[in-house]
Amino acid sequence: MRRFYYQVLSIIIFGILYIYTAIGVLITLLFTFLHLKRPIDIISQIWAKSVLLIIGKKFRLTGLDNIEKGSKYILLANHSSLFDIVAIMSIYPGITWFGHERLLKVPLFGKLLKLNGYVAFKEPNYRNTKNMIEKLVLSARDHTVAIFPEGTRTLDGRINEFYRGFIYLLRNTDADILPVTLNGFYDLKPKNRSYINFAARLEIIIHKPIKREDLINKTDIGIIEKVKAVIESAYRGNNIDHSLQTKK
Repeated sequence: MRRFYYQVLSIIIFGILYIYTAIGVLITLLFTFLHLKRPIDIISQIWAKSVLLIIGKKFRLTGLDNIEKGSKYILLANHSSLFDIVAIMSIYPGITWFGHERLLKVPLFGKLLKLNGYVAFKEPNYRNTKNMIEKLVLSARDHTVAIFPEGTRTLDGRINEFYRGFIYLLRNTDADILPVTLNGFYDLKPKNRSYINFAARLEIIIHKPIKREDLINKTDIGIIEKVKAVIESAYRGNNIDHSLQTKK
């Protein structure tokens, strides 16, 4: 019964979010036309916070003081839900995202990402890879770049293996790594479930930055192991309510 209620409510909520995002995109387009970056950052943050309010969710936030004002980072977080991006945008305005090109195809949300400087991951041939790295390095000069090193959302609540893409950015910039652990977002809305679990408890943990000089002389595998261990240290795993799962 509760699952049916969540399914019906999710349809209504997604409809509201679609309209609300459309309004946000139109306003952002106006400021883009006027070449005003700061208002775009503010509007994007307000939009992200409002999305969470619309679905009736708050999250526990710890470690915000680990972000040094004026510093630029390579933000790395575990990935389990489309709402991961929304949550991070709500606490960290002006961030640049690097991720799969398919997110740009999500109606309206993809447009909003593009307006915020989203760098899309494309087929990894020589030309595409060179172009992506150049865009990321350029973005990292002025913005914190956020990457989900798993590459895609987990399907079982466990943190997947990390890809090496973020290491190229680490080796070509002077930015430190900012590890972030997201808890409860798989419970909220995983990739393989169509509706929202409104009972999910959300948490964002911002860890202390890992200095570039502490990583740069490690092997790629060593860097991945170090960063992944920090993110996993605060991860509470898959606590999803199995009564909401679809029976096979």
